[in-house]
Amino acid sequence: MNGYRLLTTIVSAGKGKLIVKSAVDAGSFGGTVMSGRGISPSSIAAILGIDTKKDAVFIVAESEKKDTILNAIVDSTKNEKKHLGCIFVSDVDSLSRTGEIIKTEGGNSMSENTPNDLITVILNSGYADDAMAAARKAGAGGGTVIKARGTAKEGDESFFGVQIVPEKEMLLIVVDHEKKDAVMSAIQKLECLSQPGSGIVFSSPVSQFHLLGKK
Repeated sequence: MNGYRLLTTIVSAGKGKLIVKSAVDAGSFGGTVMSGRGISPSSIAAILGIDTKKDAVFIVAESEKKDTILNAIVDSTKNEKKHLGCIFVSDVDSLSRTGEIIKTEGGNSMSENTPNDLITVILNSGYADDAMAAARKAGAGGGTVIKARGTAKEGDESFFGVQIVPEKEMLLIVVDHEKKDAVMSAIQKLECLSQPGSGIVFSSPVSQFHLLGKK
């Protein structure tokens, strides 16, 4: 039974197609590109409201092809601008194809001593910058915000008790493992997350974190 990994790439807007093409050429099934915006780790840039448009690319790959695909993506960006973005890997413990749910060998394979963690925050639209500010004070760098929306009818609570009807923002932050608890705690204390159903914060271990673009 094959294992699977999720390769997440955050790059400058318009470069998602490059990432998917290089992944497919290396043996990937394909990928999903979503539009978002980056929040600069610079406090001065944040004060000035300088955000950058981003493409977030999500690719599920077979474990034995993961390194080949990852290396192909890294190689494809070597002649791109410096600070193009980053790529990291996380586990996939189940996969559904053609209606069948497949348990894989990917789950819980990463060491608890992984150097980095992905913190995902889903909250009502307009509050991602508050969450990022709190995360930065606790030691995080920058993050990427993706616009989202709920699919339930008004009044429903369907995802860990979170009301998912209003417009949402999903904030992705990669932090050093030793900073994870402090960053999550800082976000959880925000007033905008104080009411039941107002949002959710969760973390996932990641590995093979690479910066993309010219060195």
